[in-house]
Amino acid sequence: MTRADLKLDRHEAAGAVADVGVLVPLAVALIVGNGLSATAVLLPAGLLYLAVAVVYRLPIPVQPLKAFAAIAIAKHLGSDEIAAGALLFGVIFVVLGRTGLLDLAARAFPKPLIRGVQLAVGLLLLKVAWGLATDPPAPFEPHALAPGWAVPAAAGALLLLLAVRRLPVSLVLVVAGAGVAVAVGHSGASLGPSSLSLPALSADTLWTALTVLVVPQLALTFANSCLATADAARTYFGERAARITPGRLATSLGTASLLAGTISGMPVCHGAGGLTAHYRFGARRAAAPALMGAVLVVLAVAVGGGLAVVLAAFPLPILAGLLATAGLLHIGLLRDLRAAHEWALALLVGAVGFQANLTLALGAGLAGWWLWRGARHLRHALQPAG
Repeated sequence: MTRADLKLDRHEAAGAVADVGVLVPLAVALIVGNGLSATAVLLPAGLLYLAVAVVYRLPIPVQPLKAFAAIAIAKHLGSDEIAAGALLFGVIFVVLGRTGLLDLAARAFPKPLIRGVQLAVGLLLLKVAWGLATDPPAPFEPHALAPGWAVPAAAGALLLLLAVRRLPVSLVLVVAGAGVAVAVGHSGASLGPSSLSLPALSADTLWTALTVLVVPQLALTFANSCLATADAARTYFGERAARITPGRLATSLGTASLLAGTISGMPVCHGAGGLTAHYRFGARRAAAPALMGAVLVVLAVAVGGGLAVVLAAFPLPILAGLLATAGLLHIGLLRDLRAAHEWALALLVGAVGFQANLTLALGAGLAGWWLWRGARHLRHALQPAG
């Protein structure tokens, strides 16, 4: 990595913070609702961001496992089940990445199918943004605006982010939001890290983690964190993204999740939507993930003990605006599709993945694509010569 890779300017800084709309709500919910240590939640994410800067030298995002976290929050699972899930998840993806099995499987997935996954993710980001504005998560409720105010505020942030692209609007909004959070929640803050602990594992805990948390997350991580992120990196950075393969992404996110599980923290992944957010708001080099990683590590170590109170006061309209902007820009990746059958497959996968289940969408899309290819090949083979 060269000094140029770490050159930090306002655009890199703006791109660095563009994906906090995913990280903050899930992190706060896991800390407040599930009893996770704030230091254990933020430290693996920060370290993975630093590793991304060194290994990939591009603004590859780091996010919580979204389906995993949502299920853990909804079912009020404790830190032991979450840690067990992180360890199992980490082992699975390190093995898939290091053995080359994931790169081999990735060859079977055509571009329209990956674009369909990216469409589903973009729509899900818009759905989450709407939820943040209209139905705030419980930890944010004491400081949340009423929907009649929150929705227009989020729409204003969205319009500002989309309309003013030459200025670091995302950086200004995040800094302003952080200022509000500190001003409102500083009374509950304290210096120093929160406590770390090893998980208590048992056969029942591991089984619950595997069936309830890990299995529902596998398809999403394979499709979005590995396949779609590698594809988006090639789209945005061309040959500079040559080192970013699905297998390497699986290895890096799996390793970080093993660390998270060891200290009873939050498993993490990459994400194509987060890459779009980083890129579209100005991140182009290793400086952005290095900055984000340094900030998360400092927060985890210096103020982890009281961070949940402060983060819960972060204005949700800003997070919703960032998420909605990333969702719309991510859907824009579909613009390179040309043929009608490519659009049909992408729209089908996107709609099923958004409305029902991404695993079902992937299976149906993959079967449909290869059946169509097989039928087309057979038709050409049966045509008379000449």
